[in-house]
Amino acid sequence: MQQSSAQQTLTQQAQEAQQTWTAVDDYFNDLLVEEDDALLTAVADSDAAGLPGHQVAPNQGKLLHLLASISGARTVLEIGTLGGYSTIWLARALPADGRVVTLEVDPRCAEVATANLDRAGLTDRVELREGPALDSLAQLAAEGQGPFDLVFIDADKPSNPAYLDWALRLTRPGNLIIGDNVVRDGAVTDEASDDPRVQGVRTFTELIAAHPRLTATALQTVGSKGYDGFVLAVVTA
Repeated sequence: MQQSSAQQTLTQQAQEAQQTWTAVDDYFNDLLVEEDDALLTAVADSDAAGLPGHQVAPNQGKLLHLLASISGARTVLEIGTLGGYSTIWLARALPADGRVVTLEVDPRCAEVATANLDRAGLTDRVELREGPALDSLAQLAAEGQGPFDLVFIDADKPSNPAYLDWALRLTRPGNLIIGDNVVRDGAVTDEASDDPRVQGVRTFTELIAAHPRLTATALQTVGSKGYDGFVLAVVTA
C-alpha cells in the first residue's frame, strides 16, 4: 500500500533525525572514544555470525567503562552477553584481579563472545556462563557468589523484574545497577501496550521507583542506536 504524502514526510523526517543522531555520535566517538582492534573486531565478528546488532554503541560502552571505573568496581555481573562488546568495555575498567561474570542463553552468542574475549586477552578476567539467566543467577546465589559492585542488565526485557530481584540479592549498599533499553522508542509511556518488552521495562522501572533500597534516575539517549535510554540505580541499604 502506497504511503500518503503525510506519511512520506514523517518517514523522511525520521530518517533525517536518525542521520543527525548518528552523525553526532560519530563526531563524539571520533573525539572521545577509542575503539581498538579487539572492540572493532568484536562487532564485525558478531555481525558476520548473524547476531542481532543490539550491542551498546561505542559511546555507551565507554560510559559503562567510566561508571565501573568511577565506582571503583572490582566485580561486575552482566546479564546478557551477546557478542561480548560491552563485556570488553566493563572488564577493561577493572583492576588486574577484577572479575566479570556474564550470562548468555544463546549458545551461538556465547561462542562468538568467547572468541572475542579471548582475542581481547580477557579470558582470565571474565567468566561466561551459558544458559538461562535466571538459572545462572540462582546458581550464583547458591554458590555464595557476590556481592557484585556493578550489575548491568541487558537481556530479555520481560524478565527485567526478575533480574532486578536477583540483582538486589547479589549487591550491597553502594553498588550500582544499570538497565539498558528502557525507553523503547518512547513506547515505555504507553501503559496499554501489548508488547511484553514494554511492560517488562515499565514494571522494572516502577519496582525501582518504589524500592526502599534504591535511588535511581533514567536518561534518554538518541544516537546511532536510535531513541532509547538507561536506568541507573544505586543500592542504598
